[in-house]
Amino acid sequence: MPSQLKVTVGQHSDKGRKDTNQDFHGAYIPKEPQLSSKGIAIAMADGISSSDVSQIASEAAVIGFLEDYFCTSEAWSVKKSAQRVLTATNSWLHSQTRQSQYRYDKDRGYVCTFSAMVIKSTTAHIFHVGDTRIYRLRHNELEQLTQDHRLWVSQDKSYLSRALGVNSQLELDYLALQVEKGDIFLFATDGVYEHATAHFIINAINAINEHGSDLDRVAKAIVDEAYNQGSTDNLTAQVVRVDELPSQSVNEIYRQLTELPFPPVLEARVSFDGYKIIREVHASSRSHVYLAVDSETNSQVIIKTPSIDLRGDPAYLERFLMEDWIARRINSAYVLKPCVQNRKRNYVYIVTEFIDGQTLKQWMIDNPKPDLEKVRGIVEQIARGLRAFHRLEMLHQDLRPDNIMIDSTGTVKIIDFGSTRVAGIMEITTPIERTNLLGTVQYTAPEYFLGESGTKRSDMFSLGVITYQMLAGKLPYRSQVAKFKTKAAQNRLTYHSVLDDEREIPAWIDDAIRKIVHPNPHKRYEELSEYIYDLSHPNNAFLNMTRPPLMDRNPVAFWKSVSFILILIVVALLIKQE
Repeated sequence: MPSQLKVTVGQHSDKGRKDTNQDFHGAYIPKEPQLSSKGIAIAMADGISSSDVSQIASEAAVIGFLEDYFCTSEAWSVKKSAQRVLTATNSWLHSQTRQSQYRYDKDRGYVCTFSAMVIKSTTAHIFHVGDTRIYRLRHNELEQLTQDHRLWVSQDKSYLSRALGVNSQLELDYLALQVEKGDIFLFATDGVYEHATAHFIINAINAINEHGSDLDRVAKAIVDEAYNQGSTDNLTAQVVRVDELPSQSVNEIYRQLTELPFPPVLEARVSFDGYKIIREVHASSRSHVYLAVDSETNSQVIIKTPSIDLRGDPAYLERFLMEDWIARRINSAYVLKPCVQNRKRNYVYIVTEFIDGQTLKQWMIDNPKPDLEKVRGIVEQIARGLRAFHRLEMLHQDLRPDNIMIDSTGTVKIIDFGSTRVAGIMEITTPIERTNLLGTVQYTAPEYFLGESGTKRSDMFSLGVITYQMLAGKLPYRSQVAKFKTKAAQNRLTYHSVLDDEREIPAWIDDAIRKIVHPNPHKRYEELSEYIYDLSHPNNAFLNMTRPPLMDRNPVAFWKSVSFILILIVVALLIKQE
């Protein structure tokens, strides 16, 4: 059996010599499949002593993080998920202070320090604000992983410079580091680490073997030591030991991917798993696609089965099965929808909605010189579908006319997710070799040919090429992009204007396309919405660049301005002489 992520957590908290414990802590270890897709989470918060309600802030921060993080999309990276949750928590705490009697004194409001760690696969993701601390013990060395956000005004006096709830905007530290089996992490509030020495902490943790797996006793021993050394603050410690890390061999993953048998070659009128095959729609080296009718609902569906030639390729099978996973997490009218199947599945295949229409490739053949407004409408719908991917930190990576359908109502849908990159999945360790270059070379962004990872702007490049092709019937760089595999060579790529004598296309449209297909991704649009807007409105930068001089546009105004400036100069000279 493949090993799973396994940790042991020990925790202890005490109000110490104070009347109220303003610290709060917690940990959550989910079961599969969330254990692999989201990892485990540990969090600690320390309320500021000047506030009578900071214990509420601490509890809300920890509970909110542990609950809400696991409700975020599995497609999101750990960093995005945690930052979204903590930003929302910070806004809520800040608003509570503004609505309370402490709105004029933030140091008495809903404020706390916060440190959290998510261990997903073999990586620890640390999020921190304030002066709680996270340490790592490895090879008998205790290393502080967080930085105290304190402003020292004298040798004995300091203030928190950052904390949850202080400001409307949250400035959060983030650190990602590789985890090894046997690593031990310590979370501690200032009431603990200011009084328990590193020597004591190391010895207490090393005594784990004497206590078995009872890390609660270790956490309590550290807290007790800080109390005995005179700490007057609340005291909280958490000890986390990494017992096992995921390690799957290719053969184990291959077995998981192929627990169900592969389907046979399907033919018309054959009954298959509750479907009746109507005809084969498409066959390629990557998959076989059939039109079928669901025997229960009598609705038409599309069945996609793995390629016969690639059924022994684990990387291919992973991408194939990911298509269904991706489709079930995207909710957009402009993206292909999966079909819910309630009955038992006996083979490896994917079922999606049937789109009664044609591919964009066929549409371009049928419409060699389309109306500009129709092109805008198609591009805008594709962009909406892409945004649905990007909101979930997914990159399509194979946007091309063959992977875009237009149905009988004119609705455009993005299909085929076999090359899609999912940030949340890429964080899960797997020995299956992946390659960045999975798309079709004519529509692939130049940065992929440099071996770089794609970004949203890479998908934008593909959309720009499609826009150009719809208007010109050609490619903006012809076939040169794939041939240039250095930055210096790519800088020599020559963009061919979409403008010609046969089509009345505004020059500002050409300028917008030129920008989105720029070889340098940093010189493309930042957002798809900007590109869509510029396809319908002349960009201000373009207008300023092409605007004729004032003398040509309005000679009278030009000479009046010159005369006025001359008068000002003469007056200034006269005043200076006096």
